[in-house]
Amino acid sequence: MQRRTKIIAIANQKGGVGKTTTVVNLSAALSARHRAVLVVDLDPQAHATLGLGLEKQEGVSMYSVLTGRASIADVIQPTKWANLNVIPSEVDLAGAELEFSLREDRLEMIKNALKPVKDSGAFDYIILDCPPSLGIVMTSSLCAADGVLIPIQAEFLAMDGLALITNSIQRIRDAVNPNLDLNGIVFTMVNSQAKLTSDVMEEVRAHFGEKVYETFIPRNVRVSEAPSMGTPVVFLDPRSKGAEAYKAFAWEFQAKNPTRYDLPEPKAITPHESVSDNPVPPSAGDAEPSA
Repeated sequence: MQRRTKIIAIANQKGGVGKTTTVVNLSAALSARHRAVLVVDLDPQAHATLGLGLEKQEGVSMYSVLTGRASIADVIQPTKWANLNVIPSEVDLAGAELEFSLREDRLEMIKNALKPVKDSGAFDYIILDCPPSLGIVMTSSLCAADGVLIPIQAEFLAMDGLALITNSIQRIRDAVNPNLDLNGIVFTMVNSQAKLTSDVMEEVRAHFGEKVYETFIPRNVRVSEAPSMGTPVVFLDPRSKGAEAYKAFAWEFQAKNPTRYDLPEPKAITPHESVSDNPVPPSAGDAEPSA
């Protein structure tokens, strides 16, 4: 059956909210469920690239595609896990904001670049890791996307940040991309024992309703350690609380965003369920479960 590829931008103009961690682990968990995923790292810091076990390479990035130095087929790189591919980032993206601001097609440049990949049906999901700003690259990413997933922390200024990005989504929907949807909001790095956390989560749920995912991601040391090992936590330590949360989140996300066929309601994730469809590398699989 022909895939109905969906482009999902994962975005928040505020840094340090678990955006790239969510890109890496959501994509990994989806790939473990036999969904073909392409991660497009549009953040000059290249943390998604590194977190998926790849190194930055000069000339191998979306920047090279957008500047006509490479075709998009040339920059798609496989990871060591089945169904999971990456277009890496490189340092040249850091200067892209000024350079691309002069282009007449700046709003649609990423959409046009991704069109051959989306039309090919080679992937179920194209996940865009947007830079933490409201600049040209993020704006063009939102113009290319079918939906926007917003990771946030349950903290005092969460609503202010949400107001900024949801206003941007509305402006882009009105002016350029009428199909752009607020895919949802996911809470990350949650300390469930803090009263402020529960207060903020209640406030956001009251305002955004069903757009807030039921699954939230707790603070977890293994989630923090995984990027330094170039391995998503769902493969590094599938029994950790962070990995379990991202696997549950992937089920909820998948149910809301079916591609090849209509999916059943997400099943319950049993304790210590393994993502055995994508085996953990032997050295990582021996790690002890961590809270």
